[in-house]
Amino acid sequence: MSPVPVNEYPRTWSEFLDWFSSEEACLAYLEQLRWPLGFVCPECAVMATPSRASRGRLLCKNCGHQSAVTAGTIFDKTRTPLKVWLAAAWYVTNQKQGVSALGLQRVLGLGSYQTAWTMLHRFRRAIMRPDRERLKGVVEVDETYLAIAYRKQTAAAARGKGKSHKVPIVVAVEMLEPKGFGRIRLRRIAKESTEHVVPFVQASIEPGAKIRTDGSAIYRSLQSLGYAHERAVQLGSDVAPHVSMAGVHRVSSLIKRWALGTHHGSIQPEHLDAYLDEFVFRFNRRTSSSRGMLFYRLMQQAVVTDPVTYGDIVLSAEETAKTAEWS
Repeated sequence: MSPVPVNEYPRTWSEFLDWFSSEEACLAYLEQLRWPLGFVCPECAVMATPSRASRGRLLCKNCGHQSAVTAGTIFDKTRTPLKVWLAAAWYVTNQKQGVSALGLQRVLGLGSYQTAWTMLHRFRRAIMRPDRERLKGVVEVDETYLAIAYRKQTAAAARGKGKSHKVPIVVAVEMLEPKGFGRIRLRRIAKESTEHVVPFVQASIEPGAKIRTDGSAIYRSLQSLGYAHERAVQLGSDVAPHVSMAGVHRVSSLIKRWALGTHHGSIQPEHLDAYLDEFVFRFNRRTSSSRGMLFYRLMQQAVVTDPVTYGDIVLSAEETAKTAEWS
């Protein structure tokens, strides 16, 4: 089994089936993505062509350490075939509006909803590059509220009744000239305040950028932090908010429609960060002419993202909920 060249990627479902017709082909593809310049032993860090043991394991000729292609990735210790994982990644990236866990379960014929749900959350962990560039140029920033229906495991939830929560999020949108939107950034915040919004701005927007906001006092410190700050005071203005701050209002509207349409508004608040990352990934690549490229980018991230289990995801959500208003 030798790695296949990945200077290209499948462009159609038919090509996808040809590329990944076996578990061995899937492993070879992931191996080339993980070590594009050649195998590097995770134990001794020596680069050398490995020996190949049974079950697709790689044996380092220098130290004798055995490693698996999927070890330390989001596929680590999975019992789901890699053919299914890659088919899930293809389906997720080829649906412009995303996919729900129930929809993924039905399409792939997965045995349980939990398996589909965990797969999607693993992909969401891998979907965002940690070294991505910050927004530049003219950037609009504002806060909004996302209404989501949170159904706890109670008798009321079993009858289809759940609590509805409005969760505050902050939105940043690059504005293009003469018109149009560039990239976006989103983050759930505990509340609308300087201590929660300004760190988001600093993490998401390059110093020197021009930031447009409403007249809120939250943004008073932006100029001292190296940003050109342009305020659009809404109170008493003849210009409607959706005109003076067109970018953030448009993106806020799209987020709400996406949450209601794809996920029917039923998103647990403590998992909202992962859903927002997915929305950012899709929005920032909305003009891509190749869905295969999106699949390729997701696979690149999947092999360098630490593994996470169903228990890890649930535990992280429980810890988040303990300090949140909806807990």
